[in-house]
Amino acid sequence: MFEPFPILYTSRLTLVAIGQQHLGDILQLFGNDEVTKYYNIITLTRIDEAQKIVDHFKNKLSAGLGIRWGICLNGSEQVIGTIGFNNFTKNHRANIGYDLLSEYWGKGIMSEALEAIIDYGFNILEVNRIEAEVMNGNIASEKLLVKMGFTNEGVLRQWMYWNERYHDMTMFSLLKRDFCM
Repeated sequence: MFEPFPILYTSRLTLVAIGQQHLGDILQLFGNDEVTKYYNIITLTRIDEAQKIVDHFKNKLSAGLGIRWGICLNGSEQVIGTIGFNNFTKNHRANIGYDLLSEYWGKGIMSEALEAIIDYGFNILEVNRIEAEVMNGNIASEKLLVKMGFTNEGVLRQWMYWNERYHDMTMFSLLKRDFCM
């Protein structure tokens, strides 16, 4: 489904396939407590944990169930974040996820990356609805999604079980007909 892997370009970013060469970057990214605070992952401490994440992204891609890009600044091969579709459904729906090293927050990088994959999802993958679930308290992510045109559809009570407790999640969605970037 994704052969060759689709590299996406924006004015400041290159979205690339995540591979073995990015293990250190993935460890740095998910080894940051600020990044994992609202993520259903325990903060990484070892390279073998980063390998499991890279393998997970590759397996989703191979099975045609999802695609995850590494976010690089143009001219750099360092992955400073990831973004992609965690899954697709036959109902023309896709679920997104994203993360970014905290030193790059507030610079418009995630907006730029998100716009690129939204466009890819609607125009190449032919999805009609893109969803994002945001953990309660992740105000920055909620603001980003609203800025990008997503609609807050409400709270999914105790929707996720992670780290020995239940978490409320807020469901956001964007329909193809409403995307006007």
